[in-house]
Amino acid sequence: MLWDKLSNAELAFTFGDVILLPGKTEVEPSEVDLTTHIGEISLSVPILSSPMDTVTEAEMAIAVARMGGLGVIHRNCSVEEQVNMAKAVKRAESFIIREVVTVSPEDTVDKAQQIMKEMKISGLPVVEGSRLVGIITRRDVYFAEDGNLRVKDVMTKDVITVSPSISPDEARKIMSTYKIEKLPVVDDSGSLVGLITAKDVFYRESHPFATRDEEGRLRVAAAISPFDLERAKALEPYIDLLVTDVAHFHNENAITAAKRVIREVNIPLVVGNIGTYEAAEELITRLEIVGLRVGIASGSICTTGEVTGVAAPTLYAVAKVSTAVNKYGSKVAIIADGGIRGPAEAAKAFAAGADAVMLGFALAGTKESPGSPLIVGGKMYKVYRGMGSPSARSKRFVLDRYSKPSKDIAEGIEGLVPYRGDVATVIDKFVAGLKAAFGYVGASNIEEMKRKAKLAILSPIGTREISPHDVKPMEKLSP
Repeated sequence: MLWDKLSNAELAFTFGDVILLPGKTEVEPSEVDLTTHIGEISLSVPILSSPMDTVTEAEMAIAVARMGGLGVIHRNCSVEEQVNMAKAVKRAESFIIREVVTVSPEDTVDKAQQIMKEMKISGLPVVEGSRLVGIITRRDVYFAEDGNLRVKDVMTKDVITVSPSISPDEARKIMSTYKIEKLPVVDDSGSLVGLITAKDVFYRESHPFATRDEEGRLRVAAAISPFDLERAKALEPYIDLLVTDVAHFHNENAITAAKRVIREVNIPLVVGNIGTYEAAEELITRLEIVGLRVGIASGSICTTGEVTGVAAPTLYAVAKVSTAVNKYGSKVAIIADGGIRGPAEAAKAFAAGADAVMLGFALAGTKESPGSPLIVGGKMYKVYRGMGSPSARSKRFVLDRYSKPSKDIAEGIEGLVPYRGDVATVIDKFVAGLKAAFGYVGASNIEEMKRKAKLAILSPIGTREISPHDVKPMEKLSP
């Protein structure tokens, strides 16, 4: 019996063990459509940023959503901090801003100026009760001779307004005609119900494939512990997707807790991480979920496999989970999470059955990741750490990620990654590489990649042969 465990052991293939084989193609990379879905959320780029505290806060979530992906805000912070980050993403862009910051006509000019400075906005609608009576801008404040003047003394009273039914094109034309940056939205009774800004119209035009909700706001996801129902409830008004942040979700306590979250919070849920057919089978038959985070111990800063000897490499895990999802005819999205350094690994994940990939390492060194760049040896770096690392655990908010109650051993490390510039550039290159891979296979979209792609096992010597070899790269030559 014990010998059978070895003699019948499966091969748990990793991304480095296999290659994609080229196939006959009629598809050019420029023709590849990478659109995917997680529940009702459509992504034009199948990328989610990882909920790690050195990867995804508001700035990252905004940048990824503008590129057509989805940011998942980490939970290694207070509930209030996480909620405020989600709010910031929703405020970053919106065709019609619903939560409008206003002033009263009786407020002082100094107060209006202070609000503009604190909120980093250039103008404020002026309301009596809910009725719009004017607008005050930074220019009005600048030319006011006395900060104690009332807002009503310097505001613009004849305000150009629009109705809630206005379209983005109509708003842009009105702004262009009248050379204005803000359009208050009023209902039939003259009450202020929203605000349209030139900045939001511009972002909408410059990022046509951004991931937006029905109101034109950027979509955002947030990580939770399945045991933290109050956090999930607090996030509910401001997010589009909840993602459980558990190292090993195939756990009865986690499943039971997730059922309560699903029952009491009206937000779609992605659960994970998992790594086996059995885990996927149980979760898709027991839980009303829209996605699965798949892969255990493949991350570059994860030490779970080394410390415990337990792992489910992402490529192997995706293949197993996709087998279960297909058997049951489930529409649950498979999100490959861990070990995806670039488009090559992502392409193999899609070939194995993934619907999207979650990136940590690939985004950690960007301008939008939390923290400031460090200069070491004349080169720029940013800090990147696993959520099971001692420094991440010291904040106490993620101690239940690895069990409940938490284990006493760290399962992650902290290190430096090269500074990579802005997220837009990184994702553009990533997408270009992905489309090239799809073109080689002959797949015009993700579903075709799943059907058409063929994998072959690569020997260690073969791995060296398909990489640059026997020359010294120019960029590594000493000056």
